[in-house]
Amino acid sequence: MGKYVLGIESSCDDTGVAIIRDDGHICANMLASQYVEHEEFGGVVPEIAARAHLEQMDRLIIAAMKEADLDFKDLSAIAATCGPGLIGGVMVGMMAGKAIAAAHDLPFIAVNHLEAHLLTARLTNTVEMPYLCLLVSGGHTQILVAEDIDRYKRFGTTLDDALGEAFDKTAKMMGLPYPGGPHMQKLAQDYQARCAKNGQDPNAIIAKYDLPLPLTHQKNLDFSFSGLKTAMRKHIDAIDSDIIEQHDAEELAYAFHQAVIKVLEKKLTRAIAMFKESYGDTLDAQNITPSLVVAGGVAANSYIRAALEDLTAAHNMTLIAPPVKLCSDNGAMIAWAGIERFKRGLINELDFAARPRWPLDPDAEKRIGAGVKA
Repeated sequence: MGKYVLGIESSCDDTGVAIIRDDGHICANMLASQYVEHEEFGGVVPEIAARAHLEQMDRLIIAAMKEADLDFKDLSAIAATCGPGLIGGVMVGMMAGKAIAAAHDLPFIAVNHLEAHLLTARLTNTVEMPYLCLLVSGGHTQILVAEDIDRYKRFGTTLDDALGEAFDKTAKMMGLPYPGGPHMQKLAQDYQARCAKNGQDPNAIIAKYDLPLPLTHQKNLDFSFSGLKTAMRKHIDAIDSDIIEQHDAEELAYAFHQAVIKVLEKKLTRAIAMFKESYGDTLDAQNITPSLVVAGGVAANSYIRAALEDLTAAHNMTLIAPPVKLCSDNGAMIAWAGIERFKRGLINELDFAARPRWPLDPDAEKRIGAGVKA
């Protein structure tokens, strides 16, 4: 019989509970989202999120155990997100995990939410370390190297807005519902379809808006999306109407996507060169195919996935992107990270403290702005 780990995720606005066997089989994966609760505010309200986690947690744990057809005595360990994230929500999931571990005398594993995103690729695909990572979510945008479990090297981070945040805030300025990222993608796709129908080049619109590509002329691998967001605000304000017409919204969404893609391509081109220079001997010695893993909620974006597919192919690398349903926050990624850590004996005491900030590379040089917490 394999080993089973129950994973709990509650770092933001998704309550996730999953059970995974140590061979990667997902026995149960329950998720409760809070879109309705936060929609009227246009973003996540921490107190509302924490209360929603409390309301859903017991139900999801019971449902996951039933779906997996297991008793608590059948589990090998309990894993829970202990940071980074909204501390109220993190506490709900962490304390639930600790309570189960204590009641049933099971090992407790404190999971870094960001590490769980990056390890999802090893749940869904065969990928060996080291590999290059692009982490793109609502709270983080980073380029890292996964050297081993619990060992990451940061190449670059965002100095202000994370990419997912830039998507959502731009969407809010355009009057789109929360979360805005998927609505932005749909508008861009509609614009592209309209151009195809009319025999037009969709990229002709890029010159009309001339959006900035922040930090792309600098050699570092850090990101900044606040200037891009501000430029979008100016174009939105320039529209002589209280309500943005459909064709304008489609053009804006497409132009925004193209600007984001160009920024990612420029930064990742440099990151790939640095990765191969630093880790090439290790890859060759172990006969490992160099890979780029893209993870986090924004990794579900079809435009970004397609652009990264082309980029990695041009550099003789493999792109690994988890299935869309496993890109956003979920319990399966926490359970799998728990399995990875459990196999290496990385067990935590029950007095492990929740961490609103928990950098993957604690030795990385601090950056200005949002970079101080990366």
